[in-house]
Amino acid sequence: MRPNLNINNKKKIINDPVYGFISLPKDIIFDLIEHPFYQRLRRIKQLGMSHLVYPGALHTRFHHAIGATHLMTKAIHALRYKGIEITEEEETAVLIAILLHDIGHGPFSHTLERDIVKNVSHEEISLLFMKRLSEEFEGKLDMAIAIFEDKHDKPFLHQLVSSQLDMDRMDYLNRDSFYTGVSEGVIGSDRIIAMLDVADNQLVVEQKGVYSIEKFLVARRLMYWQVYMHKTVVSSEVMLTFLLRRAKMLVQSGKELFASPPFKLFLEKDIELIDFENDPTLLNQFALLDDFDIMGAVKVWQFDTDKVLSLLATQLINRKLFKIEISTTPFSKERIQYEIDLVKVHFDLDQNEAGFFVSTAILRNNAYNEQRENINLLMKDGSVKDVSQAADNLNIHALSEPVEKYFLCYPSPNL
Repeated sequence: MRPNLNINNKKKIINDPVYGFISLPKDIIFDLIEHPFYQRLRRIKQLGMSHLVYPGALHTRFHHAIGATHLMTKAIHALRYKGIEITEEEETAVLIAILLHDIGHGPFSHTLERDIVKNVSHEEISLLFMKRLSEEFEGKLDMAIAIFEDKHDKPFLHQLVSSQLDMDRMDYLNRDSFYTGVSEGVIGSDRIIAMLDVADNQLVVEQKGVYSIEKFLVARRLMYWQVYMHKTVVSSEVMLTFLLRRAKMLVQSGKELFASPPFKLFLEKDIELIDFENDPTLLNQFALLDDFDIMGAVKVWQFDTDKVLSLLATQLINRKLFKIEISTTPFSKERIQYEIDLVKVHFDLDQNEAGFFVSTAILRNNAYNEQRENINLLMKDGSVKDVSQAADNLNIHALSEPVEKYFLCYPSPNL
């Protein structure tokens, strides 16, 4: 006789292109992945507009969060092997915290983070989602929330989720380098995880892992300049941001624009954190937003009667991106106005309208910030030392120095 099969089996195996076959460690992890709030992450690209430069960069926040959860299981195993006490309840909680750490990302991830909502970070929205899910799961996420907020009595658990050496960064460096083909981003995550330890309740790395940490920091700096802050990626992100701001301005002045119902809501109102807290339905509406809402609207906006909106949408859809210049010094007001004047003449726009086509700002790359939560080495004599102070690692100290560049974005004369 054929044995009874458990149709509710939650021990799933996922074939991940970066790590191979990985398993879901807890039933509740499966249940959370199945939730519509989490499934939305399948429709949000990890790297925003980077696919316009690296065609393979089409992976999603869903991929990333699953990968980070996999690395967390390995980190927990490595720490327990060294005698660090992590209870079953704490293991479940820290896995939930890393699984949901990015659940608050909106469409195109960081690109539109400050424009779809007003002055609300994705971490704050992630926390709102986690609290809502904890209500639905009868309090089973409460410890995960405490870890996420760094309110648990074992700070190293929070550091595994959010620090300068967390499972989030380890996965996105490996994953983003894999999908973009930028091999400089590959890091030795297995070795770094094997070198993790805990001293005085803080996450540390064994001294012999210092060169793996140096490679990790170098990889992070290179990925920022080659991928995250690649000048063409920045150009496309500026264009998408200007599009959203123009659409918001038009809608809030009374113009009817094509948009999905949840997208229209966020165009009509400048929604802040207090609005989410006062009106729980707003989180449900945010949960309906993804990349498809934005690009579906942009495709239609190509044919709108507003010239600014139409021009920006048409250029973005057809990858006719703004030209971008990078400088180590700020661009002068005269140079910026010169580009605005060219736009005014070329497209027959006024000063305010032309402002949607010219942008300048700072690109800042800080691979390691000595002023934040440090990466600490556990020395052979039992002392703990900041990684940047390691005697023979001047490279790490250099990486802690922020690099700033200025950019100026404007339409190409051929557009």
